[in-house]
Amino acid sequence: VVQQGEAFAVQSQKSETGQVKKCNILLQELGGKYADQYACTMLGNAATCRFSQDELVAVSLRFTVNEYEGRHYQDILVADIHRLNR
Repeated sequence: VVQQGEAFAVQSQKSETGQVKKCNILLQELGGKYADQYACTMLGNAATCRFSQDELVAVSLRFTVNEYEGRHYQDILVADIHRLNR
């Protein structure tokens, strides 16, 4: 884990309450400071979990592409995340 933002509520048609928690997290692959990094989104209960900088985690990521006004954007969603013991 490189860094994690604070959780905040966003509108969601899929949620019974009409809102879902969301937070952004920056993850880095193993391999030192030049390893690839991923700016990801965590939703729901996962968004309320807090991770420390440099904490080692195992994640399952879901990559999607969305089109908006003729432009394409890639989203990376954390589908599953687990702390690893050091």
